[in-house]
Amino acid sequence: MKTDKNKPAQEDLLQAAGAPEKSYDKDFVLTDAYRESLPDMQNADARAIFGANVPILKVGISNFRLPLRYIRPNSDTVPLETSVTGTVSLEAGQKGINMSRIMRVFYEFEERVFTPDLLQEILLAYKKELRAHRAQLKLEFEYPILKPSLRSGLEGWQYYRSAFEGRIDELNRFRKYLHFDFVYSSACPCSSELAEHARGQRHVYGIPHSQRSTARVSVEVVSGEHLSLEDLQSICLEALKTETQVMVKREDEQAFAELNGAFTKFVEDAARLLYEELEAEPRVHDFQVACAHLESLHSHDAVAVIHKGLPGGFSGQFDDYKGLLR
Repeated sequence: MKTDKNKPAQEDLLQAAGAPEKSYDKDFVLTDAYRESLPDMQNADARAIFGANVPILKVGISNFRLPLRYIRPNSDTVPLETSVTGTVSLEAGQKGINMSRIMRVFYEFEERVFTPDLLQEILLAYKKELRAHRAQLKLEFEYPILKPSLRSGLEGWQYYRSAFEGRIDELNRFRKYLHFDFVYSSACPCSSELAEHARGQRHVYGIPHSQRSTARVSVEVVSGEHLSLEDLQSICLEALKTETQVMVKREDEQAFAELNGAFTKFVEDAARLLYEELEAEPRVHDFQVACAHLESLHSHDAVAVIHKGLPGGFSGQFDDYKGLLR
Protein backbone atom coordinates (compact mmCIF):
# COMPACT_ATOMS: atom_id res chain seq x y z
CA MET A 1 0.00 0.00 0.00
CA LYS A 2 1.29 3.40 -1.00
CA THR A 3 1.61 5.92 1.86
CA ASP A 4 2.03 9.69 1.86
CA LYS A 5 5.35 10.33 3.58
CA ASN A 6 4.64 14.05 3.61
CA LYS A 7 1.33 13.76 5.57
CA PRO A 8 2.78 14.22 9.11
CA ALA A 9 4.73 17.19 7.89
CA GLN A 10 1.59 18.71 6.27
CA GLU A 11 -0.38 18.32 9.52
CA ASP A 12 2.44 20.01 11.45
CA LEU A 13 2.37 22.92 9.00
CA LEU A 14 -1.44 23.28 9.31
CA GLN A 15 -1.31 23.32 13.10
CA ALA A 16 1.53 25.79 13.03
CA ALA A 17 -0.61 28.01 10.77
CA GLY A 18 -3.46 27.97 13.31
CA ALA A 19 -5.79 25.52 11.51
CA PRO A 20 -8.24 23.70 13.85
CA GLU A 21 -7.49 20.14 14.85
CA LYS A 22 -9.86 17.58 13.29
CA SER A 23 -10.57 15.47 16.34
CA TYR A 24 -13.12 14.98 19.12
CA ASP A 25 -11.82 15.43 22.63
CA LYS A 26 -13.87 13.03 24.76
CA ASP A 27 -12.03 14.21 27.86
CA PHE A 28 -12.97 17.90 27.43
CA VAL A 29 -14.47 19.34 30.63
CA LEU A 30 -17.10 22.06 30.24
CA THR A 31 -16.73 24.98 32.64
CA ASP A 32 -19.11 27.85 33.39
CA ALA A 33 -16.60 30.29 31.95
CA TYR A 34 -16.37 28.33 28.69
CA ARG A 35 -20.17 28.13 28.44
CA GLU A 36 -20.43 31.90 28.91
CA SER A 37 -17.93 32.41 26.08
CA LEU A 38 -20.06 30.52 23.53
CA PRO A 39 -21.53 32.76 20.80
CA ASP A 40 -25.32 33.28 20.85
CA MET A 41 -26.47 34.38 17.40
CA GLN A 42 -30.19 34.07 18.25
CA ASN A 43 -29.85 36.98 20.66
CA ALA A 44 -27.79 39.18 18.38
CA ASP A 45 -29.00 42.75 17.92
CA ALA A 46 -31.03 44.07 15.00
CA ARG A 47 -27.89 44.71 12.92
CA ALA A 48 -27.57 40.91 12.47
CA ILE A 49 -31.06 40.53 10.94
CA PHE A 50 -31.14 39.33 7.34
CA GLY A 51 -33.95 40.66 5.17
CA ALA A 52 -36.74 42.92 6.33
CA ASN A 53 -36.74 43.91 10.00
CA VAL A 54 -40.38 42.99 10.58
CA PRO A 55 -42.28 40.86 13.14
CA ILE A 56 -42.80 37.13 12.58
CA LEU A 57 -46.20 35.71 13.53
CA LYS A 58 -44.95 32.29 14.61
CA VAL A 59 -41.51 30.78 15.00
CA GLY A 60 -40.61 27.57 16.80
CA ILE A 61 -40.38 23.85 16.23
CA SER A 62 -42.81 21.23 15.01
CA ASN A 63 -43.19 17.48 15.53
CA PHE A 64 -40.95 16.86 18.49
CA ARG A 65 -42.27 13.65 19.95
CA LEU A 66 -42.46 12.18 23.43
CA PRO A 67 -44.81 10.01 25.50
CA LEU A 68 -47.28 12.01 27.58
CA ARG A 69 -50.01 10.97 30.00
CA TYR A 70 -53.62 11.98 29.44
CA ILE A 71 -56.47 11.74 31.91
CA ARG A 72 -59.63 9.72 31.35
CA PRO A 73 -63.10 10.53 32.71
CA ASN A 74 -62.66 7.86 35.41
CA SER A 75 -59.42 9.61 36.54
CA ASP A 76 -57.19 6.88 35.11
CA THR A 77 -54.36 8.02 32.85
CA VAL A 78 -53.20 6.67 29.51
CA PRO A 79 -49.68 7.19 28.04
CA LEU A 80 -49.71 8.21 24.36
CA GLU A 81 -47.02 9.10 21.86
CA THR A 82 -47.51 12.80 21.16
CA SER A 83 -46.32 15.13 18.42
CA VAL A 84 -45.79 18.63 19.77
CA THR A 85 -45.65 21.94 17.91
CA GLY A 86 -44.59 24.95 19.94
CA THR A 87 -44.25 28.47 18.57
CA VAL A 88 -43.95 32.04 19.81
CA SER A 89 -44.18 35.46 18.21
CA LEU A 90 -41.01 37.34 17.28
CA GLU A 91 -40.95 41.12 17.30
CA ALA A 92 -39.12 43.43 14.92
CA GLY A 93 -35.61 44.08 16.15
CA GLN A 94 -35.15 40.54 17.47
CA LYS A 95 -32.82 38.30 15.46
CA GLY A 96 -34.37 35.01 16.54
CA ILE A 97 -35.26 32.69 19.40
CA ASN A 98 -33.36 29.91 21.10
CA MET A 99 -35.19 26.98 19.50
CA SER A 100 -33.99 24.45 22.07
CA ARG A 101 -35.84 26.36 24.80
CA ILE A 102 -39.16 25.36 23.17
CA MET A 103 -38.31 21.75 23.97
CA ARG A 104 -36.49 22.37 27.24
CA VAL A 105 -39.39 24.32 28.73
CA PHE A 106 -41.88 21.70 27.57
CA TYR A 107 -39.82 18.87 29.09
CA GLU A 108 -40.19 20.53 32.50
CA PHE A 109 -43.85 19.47 32.31
CA GLU A 110 -43.42 15.98 30.81
CA GLU A 111 -44.33 14.16 34.05
CA ARG A 112 -47.60 16.05 34.43
CA VAL A 113 -51.00 14.70 33.38
CA PHE A 114 -51.98 16.61 30.26
CA THR A 115 -55.27 18.45 29.84
CA PRO A 116 -56.09 21.45 27.65
CA ASP A 117 -55.91 23.67 30.75
CA LEU A 118 -52.30 22.67 31.44
CA LEU A 119 -51.29 24.30 28.16
CA GLN A 120 -51.87 27.73 29.72
CA GLU A 121 -49.13 27.12 32.28
CA ILE A 122 -46.70 25.98 29.59
CA LEU A 123 -47.49 28.94 27.33
CA LEU A 124 -46.86 31.40 30.15
CA ALA A 125 -43.47 29.75 30.65
CA TYR A 126 -42.78 30.09 26.91
CA LYS A 127 -43.54 33.80 27.00
CA LYS A 128 -41.25 34.33 29.95
CA GLU A 129 -38.32 32.21 28.78
CA LEU A 130 -38.40 33.36 25.14
CA ARG A 131 -39.37 36.99 25.78
CA ALA A 132 -42.37 36.65 23.48
CA HIS A 133 -45.67 38.53 23.36
CA ARG A 134 -47.74 35.56 22.13
CA ALA A 135 -47.35 31.79 22.15
CA GLN A 136 -49.10 28.73 20.71
CA LEU A 137 -48.91 25.02 21.50
CA LYS A 138 -50.48 21.99 19.85
CA LEU A 139 -50.32 18.35 20.98
CA GLU A 140 -51.37 15.71 18.44
CA PHE A 141 -52.00 12.07 19.36
CA GLU A 142 -54.20 9.02 18.72
CA TYR A 143 -56.69 8.66 21.56
CA PRO A 144 -58.21 5.21 22.31
CA ILE A 145 -61.83 4.72 23.37
CA LEU A 146 -63.25 1.24 24.03
CA LYS A 147 -66.33 0.80 21.85
CA PRO A 148 -69.02 -1.92 22.03
CA SER A 149 -70.23 -3.73 18.95
CA LEU A 150 -73.80 -3.11 17.84
CA ARG A 151 -75.37 -6.46 18.77
CA SER A 152 -72.82 -9.17 19.57
CA GLY A 153 -71.60 -7.77 22.91
CA LEU A 154 -67.96 -7.63 21.73
CA GLU A 155 -65.72 -4.64 22.43
CA GLY A 156 -62.75 -3.14 20.62
CA TRP A 157 -60.48 -0.10 20.83
CA GLN A 158 -61.26 2.71 18.40
CA TYR A 159 -58.42 5.20 17.91
CA TYR A 160 -59.26 8.84 17.25
CA ARG A 161 -56.83 11.33 15.76
CA SER A 162 -56.99 14.18 18.28
CA ALA A 163 -55.23 17.35 19.35
CA PHE A 164 -55.15 19.79 22.24
CA GLU A 165 -54.31 23.35 21.23
CA GLY A 166 -53.66 26.45 23.32
CA ARG A 167 -53.02 30.08 22.43
CA ILE A 168 -52.09 33.00 24.65
CA ASP A 169 -51.92 36.66 23.63
CA GLU A 170 -50.19 39.86 24.73
CA LEU A 171 -52.57 40.27 27.67
CA ASN A 172 -52.18 36.61 28.77
CA ARG A 173 -55.70 35.80 27.56
CA PHE A 174 -55.79 32.03 27.07
CA ARG A 175 -57.93 30.16 24.53
CA LYS A 176 -58.14 26.36 24.41
CA TYR A 177 -59.19 24.16 21.52
CA LEU A 178 -59.90 20.50 20.84
CA HIS A 179 -59.54 18.88 17.42
CA PHE A 180 -61.12 15.48 16.82
CA ASP A 181 -61.42 13.21 13.77
CA PHE A 182 -64.59 11.11 13.68
CA VAL A 183 -64.70 8.33 11.09
CA TYR A 184 -68.11 7.20 9.90
CA SER A 185 -69.97 5.53 7.04
CA SER A 186 -71.98 7.69 4.65
CA ALA A 187 -74.63 5.91 2.57
CA CYS A 188 -75.76 8.07 -0.35
CA PRO A 189 -79.47 9.05 -0.19
CA CYS A 190 -79.67 9.41 -3.96
CA SER A 191 -78.15 5.99 -4.58
CA SER A 192 -80.48 4.47 -2.00
CA GLU A 193 -83.59 5.93 -3.68
CA LEU A 194 -82.40 4.86 -7.13
CA ALA A 195 -81.80 1.29 -5.92
CA GLU A 196 -85.31 1.17 -4.43
CA HIS A 197 -86.72 2.59 -7.68
CA ALA A 198 -85.08 -0.20 -9.68
CA ARG A 199 -86.45 -2.78 -7.24
CA GLY A 200 -89.98 -1.35 -7.38
CA GLN A 201 -90.21 -0.53 -11.06
CA ARG A 202 -88.17 -3.31 -12.67
CA HIS A 203 -87.67 -5.88 -9.91
CA VAL A 204 -83.89 -5.38 -10.22
CA TYR A 205 -81.61 -5.77 -7.22
CA GLY A 206 -79.22 -2.84 -6.59
CA ILE A 207 -76.84 -1.91 -3.79
CA PRO A 208 -76.67 1.76 -2.74
CA HIS A 209 -73.15 3.06 -2.50
CA SER A 210 -71.60 4.07 0.82
CA GLN A 211 -68.08 5.00 1.85
CA ARG A 212 -65.78 5.61 4.75
CA SER A 213 -65.92 9.30 5.66
CA THR A 214 -64.26 11.62 8.17
CA ALA A 215 -65.37 14.73 10.01
CA ARG A 216 -62.71 16.89 11.66
CA VAL A 217 -64.41 18.71 14.49
CA SER A 218 -62.56 21.69 15.96
CA VAL A 219 -64.02 23.43 19.00
CA GLU A 220 -63.04 26.28 21.28
CA VAL A 221 -64.03 25.34 24.82
CA VAL A 222 -65.73 27.93 27.01
CA SER A 223 -63.29 29.42 29.53
CA GLY A 224 -63.49 27.55 32.83
CA GLU A 225 -65.36 24.60 31.29
CA HIS A 226 -64.14 21.07 30.62
CA LEU A 227 -64.97 19.05 27.51
CA SER A 228 -63.41 15.60 27.17
CA LEU A 229 -62.59 13.73 23.99
CA GLU A 230 -65.20 11.18 25.08
CA ASP A 231 -67.72 14.04 25.11
CA LEU A 232 -66.76 15.01 21.58
CA GLN A 233 -67.05 11.43 20.41
CA SER A 234 -70.56 11.23 21.90
CA ILE A 235 -71.56 14.48 20.18
CA CYS A 236 -70.35 13.16 16.81
CA LEU A 237 -72.06 9.81 17.31
CA GLU A 238 -75.35 11.46 18.24
CA ALA A 239 -75.17 13.61 15.11
CA LEU A 240 -74.07 11.04 12.53
CA LYS A 241 -75.06 7.63 14.03
CA THR A 242 -73.00 5.49 11.61
CA GLU A 243 -69.54 5.35 13.19
CA THR A 244 -67.25 2.67 11.75
CA GLN A 245 -66.99 -0.50 13.85
CA VAL A 246 -64.05 -2.28 15.48
CA MET A 247 -65.21 -5.81 16.45
CA VAL A 248 -67.84 -7.26 14.12
CA LYS A 249 -69.77 -10.53 13.88
CA ARG A 250 -72.54 -11.23 11.36
CA GLU A 251 -75.24 -9.73 13.57
CA ASP A 252 -73.16 -6.56 13.91
CA GLU A 253 -72.65 -6.30 10.17
CA GLN A 254 -76.38 -6.65 9.62
CA ALA A 255 -77.06 -3.98 12.24
CA PHE A 256 -74.56 -1.67 10.55
CA ALA A 257 -76.33 -2.14 7.21
CA GLU A 258 -79.61 -1.23 8.90
CA LEU A 259 -78.03 1.86 10.47
CA ASN A 260 -76.78 3.03 7.09
CA GLY A 261 -80.23 2.47 5.63
CA ALA A 262 -81.88 4.43 8.44
CA PHE A 263 -79.40 7.34 8.38
CA THR A 264 -78.37 8.01 4.79
CA LYS A 265 -76.50 11.29 4.37
CA PHE A 266 -74.85 13.55 1.83
CA VAL A 267 -71.72 15.41 2.92
CA GLU A 268 -73.91 18.51 3.28
CA ASP A 269 -76.16 16.61 5.69
CA ALA A 270 -73.20 15.46 7.77
CA ALA A 271 -71.90 19.01 8.18
CA ARG A 272 -75.31 20.36 9.19
CA LEU A 273 -76.05 17.51 11.59
CA LEU A 274 -72.77 18.19 13.41
CA TYR A 275 -73.50 21.92 13.42
CA GLU A 276 -76.84 21.24 15.13
CA GLU A 277 -75.28 19.18 17.92
CA LEU A 278 -72.33 21.50 18.51
CA GLU A 279 -74.54 24.60 18.55
CA ALA A 280 -76.59 23.00 21.34
CA GLU A 281 -73.55 22.17 23.53
CA PRO A 282 -73.13 24.93 26.19
CA ARG A 283 -69.47 24.10 26.82
CA VAL A 284 -68.55 24.86 23.19
CA HIS A 285 -67.92 28.55 22.51
CA ASP A 286 -66.99 28.26 18.83
CA PHE A 287 -66.58 25.45 16.32
CA GLN A 288 -65.68 24.43 12.80
CA VAL A 289 -66.38 21.16 10.99
CA ALA A 290 -64.72 19.80 7.85
CA CYS A 291 -66.18 16.64 6.27
CA ALA A 292 -64.82 14.46 3.50
CA HIS A 293 -66.57 11.48 1.88
CA LEU A 294 -64.23 9.11 0.01
CA GLU A 295 -66.69 8.48 -2.80
CA SER A 296 -67.09 4.89 -3.99
CA LEU A 297 -69.13 6.05 -7.01
CA HIS A 298 -66.77 8.78 -8.21
CA SER A 299 -63.02 9.02 -8.66
CA HIS A 300 -63.09 12.24 -6.61
CA ASP A 301 -64.17 13.08 -3.07
CA ALA A 302 -67.10 15.08 -1.68
CA VAL A 303 -66.18 17.74 0.90
CA ALA A 304 -67.90 20.36 3.04
CA VAL A 305 -66.86 22.95 5.66
CA ILE A 306 -69.13 24.70 8.13
CA HIS A 307 -68.42 26.99 11.09
CA LYS A 308 -70.29 28.97 13.72
CA GLY A 309 -69.13 32.29 12.32
CA LEU A 310 -68.17 34.21 15.46
CA PRO A 311 -66.09 37.39 15.02
CA GLY A 312 -62.45 36.54 15.71
CA GLY A 313 -63.25 32.81 15.77
CA PHE A 314 -62.88 30.00 13.27
CA SER A 315 -62.80 31.42 9.76
CA GLY A 316 -64.02 28.45 7.74
CA GLN A 317 -60.62 28.19 6.05
CA PHE A 318 -59.70 24.53 5.53
CA ASP A 319 -57.49 22.87 2.90
CA ASP A 320 -56.35 19.58 4.46
CA TYR A 321 -58.96 17.35 2.78
CA LYS A 322 -56.38 14.71 1.90
CA GLY A 323 -55.50 14.52 5.60
CA LEU A 324 -59.08 13.44 6.32
CA LEU A 325 -59.03 10.47 3.94
CA ARG A 326 -57.29 7.50 5.49
